[in-house]
Amino acid sequence: MAVPMAVMQNMIQKSVSLLLKDNTILEGTLESYDDYMNMVISNTEEITEASRRKLGTVILRGNNVVRISQK
Repeated sequence: MAVPMAVMQNMIQKSVSLLLKDNTILEGTLESYDDYMNMVISNTEEITEASRRKLGTVILRGNNVVRISQK
């Protein structure tokens, strides 16, 4: 079984997709993260049922993330 931090380290500078607690999906490039799974995502796009919009660089609190996967 993979250790979560090792998996996160392998995703640095790669495209990721994140599902948030409010069912919003964020897609972008994982720039960095910390021990609390707070993340900096660049070239971020927010995807909801109704729309898509570009956000640029975002800082995301880790406890808002339900799932993260590499695209």
